Amino acid sequence: MAAKVRKTATKLADGRDFFYFDDSPEYVSGEKTRRLDDPRPLGDRFAPHVDEDGNETAFTGPIMRYDVLTGDWIPMAAHRMNRTFLPPADANPFAPARPGAAYQDGEIPDTDYDVVVFENRFASLMRVPGVPDVVSYLDEGELLAERPAAGRCEVICFGPKLEENLISMGEKRMRTVIEAWVDRTEELMAMDGIEQVYCFENHGVAIGVSLHHPHGQIYAYPFVTPYTEKMLRQARAHREKTGRNLLADVLETELKLGDRIVAQTEHWVLYVPAAARWPVEMHLAPRRQVARIPELTDAEREDLAGIYLKMLQAGNRFHQNPDGSYVDLPYVSGWHQAPKGAEDDLRLHLQLISIQRSPDKLKYLAGSESGMFAWISDTTPEKIAARLREVWEG
Repeated sequence: MAAKVRKTATKLADGRDFFYFDDSPEYVSGEKTRRLDDPRPLGDRFAPHVDEDGNETAFTGPIMRYDVLTGDWIPMAAHRMNRTFLPPADANPFAPARPGAAYQDGEIPDTDYDVVVFENRFASLMRVPGVPDVVSYLDEGELLAERPAAGRCEVICFGPKLEENLISMGEKRMRTVIEAWVDRTEELMAMDGIEQVYCFENHGVAIGVSLHHPHGQIYAYPFVTPYTEKMLRQARAHREKTGRNLLADVLETELKLGDRIVAQTEHWVLYVPAAARWPVEMHLAPRRQVARIPELTDAEREDLAGIYLKMLQAGNRFHQNPDGSYVDLPYVSGWHQAPKGAEDDLRLHLQLISIQRSPDKLKYLAGSESGMFAWISDTTPEKIAARLREVWEG
């Protein structure tokens, strides 16, 4: 059954795109409409500004430079140093507007919402109107390249209550989040210059969240990310050798061996990868060939809502304190989707990773990982999978 979700688009005061994704019946039916105007006195974000000497200066967006030693593009967004960091609950910019308040510096115009998506106010990737996306060089020898970081960063808020999370919100809200991922992936992949879209959630202070609120992010990259480049290299070598899809063969092998399988449903398989790097790591994959989230059928999306939340619940039972309580798992959960032109090489799958290696210890990236990108695991994938199966049903 298709999710009943209504999308309503508007603009924030500084010109950023904003979208309501409603699952409440009175909004789905059109009986009610969310507030669409943003009363904040914000100027156009691309307007010129006055510098320290009083001169008008054109707006400049983030840039990225090419690391000639590794082949990676590195976005540089110095303006993010001043972004909001762990504000008090009464000043959280992702909370709904306070009823009766004339003005507050929050991102949500209405006093309530279901799911919202909007362009990040402190974006590390941003296309600036009138600025051509061309490569220039810092040196005459054309060795040190730079170009505009002409992508897009969006925030997705899963719900209005700061104390809630996806688990407590339940499967209906999870379905709405999935529909928002579908919508944004479709629209962002259709934009000029965008190569791939990454929908992800950072959860927990230890993982680096800057706002206590149930939310995630959606990045549209103007390049193929380094992680994806590595997967593409392996996948294309495997296809050349065998004629088959690498990720399909990985899933078939994991199902055949079984010792790293955590759970299965009609449409999805959750497993710990054979070379897991992190203290807790899970991959969630559809059983059939799917390149990106929008290709999922209604039945696959419905099935996903349930197993996704059970995956998060199992993660929260993985580490147990001496008093019997569990550790709220800090994690990054993100969707690997095929970039443009790689639809036959890569398959959609989600990767959840956590740095929590025991109830009171975190895994830090020490010399080998940080300096050489040479990973050393503190456990084994089989142990991770066994613990997840043990706590799966709670």
